[in-house]
Amino acid sequence: MATTINELRAKRAQAWEAAKNFLESHRTEKGILSAEDDATYTRMEQDIDALGKEIKRLERQQEIENELNLPTSQPITAKPSAALAVPTVGQGRNSEEYKTAFWNMIRSRALTPDVLNVLQVGTDADGGYLVPQEFENTLIDALAEENLVRKLARVIKTDTGDKVIPMVKSHGSAAWMDENALVPESDDKFDQITVGAHKLGTFIKVSDELMADSAFDIADYIAKEFARRMGAKEEEAFFVGNGTKKPTGILADTDGADVGVTLNSAAITADSLIDLFYSLRAPYRRNAVWIMNDSSVKAIRKLKDKNDQYLWQTALTAGTPDTILNRPVYTSPYVPEVAAGNKVMIFGDLQYYWIVDRQGRVFKRLNELFATTGQVGFMTTQRVDGKMVLPEAVKVMQVKGSSASSGT
Repeated sequence: MATTINELRAKRAQAWEAAKNFLESHRTEKGILSAEDDATYTRMEQDIDALGKEIKRLERQQEIENELNLPTSQPITAKPSAALAVPTVGQGRNSEEYKTAFWNMIRSRALTPDVLNVLQVGTDADGGYLVPQEFENTLIDALAEENLVRKLARVIKTDTGDKVIPMVKSHGSAAWMDENALVPESDDKFDQITVGAHKLGTFIKVSDELMADSAFDIADYIAKEFARRMGAKEEEAFFVGNGTKKPTGILADTDGADVGVTLNSAAITADSLIDLFYSLRAPYRRNAVWIMNDSSVKAIRKLKDKNDQYLWQTALTAGTPDTILNRPVYTSPYVPEVAAGNKVMIFGDLQYYWIVDRQGRVFKRLNELFATTGQVGFMTTQRVDGKMVLPEAVKVMQVKGSSASSGT
């Protein structure tokens, strides 16, 4: 499969070169394309996008196959005497007893006393049960797959509701001075930000027949479905949330990233990309990434620098993103399209956007609510917050004009 992916990447790169050559050879004296040539070029771009999507599908398929091919047990490599040692058994929500009791509770309407006794370890104040630690880690991994920001930001786990984060607001400096003069004082100034724990929840319904079917992997279904829903809602807030009952997004007007470039018109230019690149200080550029809407990508693919080189470079290695000015490019539907007043592009080191997870996702089984329709409901809630801890580490591009609804 790796060979197929590499072949598709090579084919995609060739298609992109062909598209660039077509664009150059069919421009009119005014530097534009005729309607017929524009339609042809659009079809070429669509073919490139289709190849990109197929590459992503094959890469994901390869990841799943690699996971399924992992050994189900570890080979014995220790000395015989060491192998006789009693294995360590997890405690609390990490114990096999708790995991067994939890999934028995999920599958069965009747909660026996022994099951209830075991589940007391993870009883939540809201009346549900904390998910087993192993399953919570699986759910967090699934959230990362469904959520771009979680892959790039710094994620912190806490057992408390609010977390106070100290930060340096300004640095002291050295100074030249006369011989035997006193060394001038110059202290760092410190500030702090508070990251809270906003509540996010959803529920799903599963038929009694599926619940009774032992072949139906209820844990896998719940993890993927909840991750899809929660991940999408999280990512939206991590970009445009205004901090009211939700995280403060990177593009928020208050406490969001700094504006690096302001466009006078709703058109991204090569110069504006270069300006945004250098609006970010060099230390942050080392780990910086670009994030934008798909529609912005389409416009940028046609741009060149002053050396007549295309800014957009397609990736040839499996599992690596395309680049602009040698930095990775990612897309998200939650970054606004290019329009007056919108913040349309992000460039920066997202390790300075912190996501704080309050440990312990809560599950509730809703037996009676959907009993008349032969279904069982499952509800989950989590507490999470996100905030820029150093706004200067991320710069955004904004289009001049009346402010759009960023930070909703």
